[in-house]
Amino acid sequence: MTDTGDTGTLYLVRHAKAGDRSRWTGDDVLRPLSGKGRRQAVSLCERLLPLVGARSSALLLSSTYLRCLQTLEPLAARLHSQVHADDRLTEGRDFEGVLDMLETIPDGSVLCSHGDIIPAVIAALERRTTHIASEPDWRKGSVWVLERTGDRIASATVWPPPNVS
Repeated sequence: MTDTGDTGTLYLVRHAKAGDRSRWTGDDVLRPLSGKGRRQAVSLCERLLPLVGARSSALLLSSTYLRCLQTLEPLAARLHSQVHADDRLTEGRDFEGVLDMLETIPDGSVLCSHGDIIPAVIAALERRTTHIASEPDWRKGSVWVLERTGDRIASATVWPPPNVS
């Protein structure tokens, strides 16, 4: 993407609440959302749908982990779209791949990742002069709203997780 002065918005989501890692006996890649996490995913869908739905080119990109894919599935269903798994969003990866994605993906796109990747991405954006317009919130289900001007992220604001029981 070239710096044309165009503006746009991207959404970087921390996956919704998953089952307890210490109690999960299977492969952590397959650890699903909890009941609360499924309700958070539906709530996230309702909030993002009017913002993303009007953009036919918007992508839904997720870590390969089941809990991330499941977080975006309600939104994908409502958009009659699909969630695309991308290794660059996967837990334990280097954040640079996500920074590359942010420069090239279409406006309105939604990315879902993990609690190690998202703070590293936001810190890197801040070092690159992105204005962080709110106090950080790293909780599951939080959404970073990234305002892009040309090929750079100009500002970032976080929404707290949906309040579901």
